[in-house]
Amino acid sequence: MQLYSTKNPSTRVSFKEAVFNSMPQDKGLYMPVVIPRLDDKFLNHLDEYTLPEIAFNVAKALIGEDIPDNDLKAIIKDAINFLAPVVKLEENVFVLELWHGPSLAFKDFGARFMSRVMSYFLEKGEKQLDVLVATSGDTGGAVALGFLGVPNTRVTILYPKDKVSDVQELQLTTNGHNIRAVEIDGTFDDCQALVKQAFTDAELNEKFRLTSANSINIARLIPQTFYYFNAYAQLLKQGIDKVIFSVPSGNFGNIGAGLLAWKMGLPVEHFIAATNLNDTVPEFLETGVYQPKPSVATLSNAMDVGDPSNWVRIADLFKDDINDLKNLVTGYSYNDEQTLEAIKFINDDYNYVACPHTAIAWQALRDWQQDNYKADTAGVFLSTAHPCKFPDVFPESIAAKVDVPEQVEDLFKKEKKSTVLGKDFEGFKQYLLENK
Repeated sequence: MQLYSTKNPSTRVSFKEAVFNSMPQDKGLYMPVVIPRLDDKFLNHLDEYTLPEIAFNVAKALIGEDIPDNDLKAIIKDAINFLAPVVKLEENVFVLELWHGPSLAFKDFGARFMSRVMSYFLEKGEKQLDVLVATSGDTGGAVALGFLGVPNTRVTILYPKDKVSDVQELQLTTNGHNIRAVEIDGTFDDCQALVKQAFTDAELNEKFRLTSANSINIARLIPQTFYYFNAYAQLLKQGIDKVIFSVPSGNFGNIGAGLLAWKMGLPVEHFIAATNLNDTVPEFLETGVYQPKPSVATLSNAMDVGDPSNWVRIADLFKDDINDLKNLVTGYSYNDEQTLEAIKFINDDYNYVACPHTAIAWQALRDWQQDNYKADTAGVFLSTAHPCKFPDVFPESIAAKVDVPEQVEDLFKKEKKSTVLGKDFEGFKQYLLENK
């Protein structure tokens, strides 16, 4: 697999190099030189394959010979060992539940696959791998569990102080061993900026072997395509072959993976980018002007991103042809009041409890279908996190319905350990240098 930088298309690096470097020094993002189109026979018979089989075929098409077949199958078997069911709520309305992994969030797909790929590529005697990750809520927990105990690796998780839920914070700060947590007195965008700056700092790169576990890493993006193909496979079993996806969107890696799957031949009719008040992309799709803005804190905290990193990948997929992009992607944004109304509606109508991110995706699907309903097309909204991670969001009557998994109850018995830093880079750099 050969990859290039979105800022320099003549760049060529291997998959292994892209995985360990995460981000090119020119501050672009890595993209495949060739995005293969999967065979029609495979696509038309997806319903005959299991999730691990689908994952292997998709990953193999992208990664090529960089990981031998048997090794790739073993990585997938170990990483993707949970289901992602499509649940029907009403005619042509389905929810894709992506929170059945160990951290109870869709990030488990990317984090677990990436950690195992990195472990596979690490050679004995090599310098310790220092993984830096910024999180707005769910990424950190998935990465922590994905890398916990992986030899010769250390993970540093940056998260915005007082802007993640209690459960999310405990998932970040109670692991110990090779996982450490840093509270940044700022926003997710500040955390993300610190990670990006670290990758281009000469002194840090000399002293550490740095890589990222954020969705800027191509090894996070590839496995997120798996659940789009698998969702389509589940619909095919029900005689449905036309689908639109409504995707709760923050850093735009989730919908970016869906668009990559579409480029590989998955027959998706339309994508909906559903955001909270951090509406940089919906505004761009409406006006044609891309204007990043400071992030705003909302109930759907994992989507509180004002300058989404993965947007450059999406722009690159369409070579900045805004018309083609707008024909395939529609953006919607909602405030907290609308989010709470959606949570209540989903509970009342379906007897289903949705986390705030999921509720936004449902609302966007509902609004889109009101104007574009087609009887033969299934609408699937992505449920990205278990509702137990957001207990303070729900009214008491709905919160009482939430089943709290045992692993979450165990978190409250553990001690939180973290370091609080400001959002200045020099302070973060000093922390890294003093804690080698």
